[in-house]
Amino acid sequence: MDKAVIDFLRSLDRSLFLEGPSKRFADYDGPLPIGFNQTISQPSLVAYMTDALEVDKTHKVLEIGTGSGYQTAFLAHFAKEVITIERIKELSVTAQERLHDLGYHNITNIIGDGAKGWAELAPYDRIMVTAAPAEIPPLLVEQLRVGGKMVIPYGERTYQQLVLVKKVSDDSISKTKLLDVAFVPLISD
Repeated sequence: MDKAVIDFLRSLDRSLFLEGPSKRFADYDGPLPIGFNQTISQPSLVAYMTDALEVDKTHKVLEIGTGSGYQTAFLAHFAKEVITIERIKELSVTAQERLHDLGYHNITNIIGDGAKGWAELAPYDRIMVTAAPAEIPPLLVEQLRVGGKMVIPYGERTYQQLVLVKKVSDDSISKTKLLDVAFVPLISD
């Protein structure tokens, strides 16, 4: 794993992204509840996914599933610009406040259906998906720039895999399985 990602993982206080009883478990390397039947992912997985996406300061990144904003902070630290979509207004507003308080000003927060992406600002150099659809949403592939990469968990609730998708051409992608995972489902309207 890239040293810069490891250093950022160690420097970012996860407790800033948690509330209530979960806050005292911030150092636990596992998922924790954040309300609304959603979770904050385990820190090692957030770092792994960020590293796999190979984000740099030239990239415009689309994130599907803002949640508490923890993964968003990783993306914003390494990217030029992050557009993050959350369907639950309360989570989006709280995450936006947290990220602003931490000094991130390269984030656009959108409340909406992440499975549809955000075509208005496409194409994206990178896409990070933090909830699992049954299949890879075609609209997200469409919004990815040729040569771009997407990290996405997908599959049924009983079996999901995290994959790295590379857009080879306008009508071709490659998929590389990274890990077996368990994510909350990506809900689409």
